[in-house]
Amino acid sequence: CPAGFDLGEAHKVAVLSVTEGEDKPLKYPDMFHAASLLLLNKIDLLPHLRFDVERCLANAKQVNPAIEVLQLSAATDQGLADWLAWIERGATAARQQRVSQVAALPHSAQDVASLQRRVAELEAQVARLQPR
Repeated sequence: CPAGFDLGEAHKVAVLSVTEGEDKPLKYPDMFHAASLLLLNKIDLLPHLRFDVERCLANAKQVNPAIEVLQLSAATDQGLADWLAWIERGATAARQQRVSQVAALPHSAQDVASLQRRVAELEAQVARLQPR
């Protein structure tokens, strides 16, 4: 299950369609435990199904008390603005983290010169290893 592997992503999102049943968080706990967000999808179909939204959310919270939940319908766009806002918040946080990491890098001319020398040394080593 991909939920068990760190793929370098900032967040994992579990997508659960209401047609799958409210028991899915209990059947696949690894996926829901690893997820930052649960997208409860196809909510436009709720009037036509026996699906207990509250039970589903309780099951998800049982597996992962910190999981965020957004309900959406791709067919009607309901909840889509919230989903896009969630993505944008995550992207903004990732950009801010990257800026902080860059700000922590050495800035003095001496540090830059030292790094340039090290890069040149490593490039020379790589060149010696390449077949002629």
